[in-house]
Amino acid sequence: MSAQILDGKKLAAKLKARLKEEVAAIKSKNHSVPKVINVMIGNDDGSCAYANSQKRAAEEIGIEYELKTFPIDISQEELRGHIQQLNQDKGVHGIMLHRPVPEHIDYHLVANCVDTEKDLEGINVSNIGKMILGETRILPCTPASVMEHIKSTGMDIRGKEAVVVGHSGIVGKPLSLLLLEELATVTICHVATSEAGRLQEHVGRADILVVAVGRPELIKGAWIKEGATVIDVGINRIDSGIVGDVEFETAKQKAAYITPVPGGVGPVTVVILMRNAIESYKVQTKGA
Repeated sequence: MSAQILDGKKLAAKLKARLKEEVAAIKSKNHSVPKVINVMIGNDDGSCAYANSQKRAAEEIGIEYELKTFPIDISQEELRGHIQQLNQDKGVHGIMLHRPVPEHIDYHLVANCVDTEKDLEGINVSNIGKMILGETRILPCTPASVMEHIKSTGMDIRGKEAVVVGHSGIVGKPLSLLLLEELATVTICHVATSEAGRLQEHVGRADILVVAVGRPELIKGAWIKEGATVIDVGINRIDSGIVGDVEFETAKQKAAYITPVPGGVGPVTVVILMRNAIESYKVQTKGA
């Protein structure tokens, strides 16, 4: 048995095609399109590459995209002032604060200054709270990308054993909520699970396994349950290249579906950002 590879680029292309049609319909009806602002501090190479991928996706879909770059020494108060200006600009429908930020900037404090309806990444405390209640249409991008990959297999998630390795606030925790919304039985593993010697046990019973830790090939292929769906969020640079958090070559011999690294979750995450922009536009225009 060899797993079917979940190609993130192909899935992203399908999602972009749907969003392009949606934006065209919005433009025809309202004579306007969603506009997003990416706020970036400094010009970190990795951040610039991600911003360029966002711009390309926005252009393909028909969304207006602007990158606002501020000097590395901008004060926190100055940055918050700029965010407030964008909040008040009715022509701006989505705002994201690009990471990493300098050490003197409290990322979470500034991110929580973004208007709830313009929170492009769905990560401020209000939107996370709404997600717990199942009341938000703007979802954190990486967890939403993971869900799109799982749903692309056609599986019925209801009642499946879902194991999430990694309990970060940007992936593991919100993803567990999205899986619960689909009535999966969810287990979250973390460093204490490993310390207790039980990580392999939990991984071995997962129908759906999602790993988001940032440790090269932490999860061994031999641990994977036969026929599991494996979503690898990790991106790790080692001497031989880029690898995920899962031992891919052996895992794909046991899994039914598996994402590659790179080329899996990443391409879809950018498209989810654009989908959030459309949802934000609808909320702010009352679905006009």
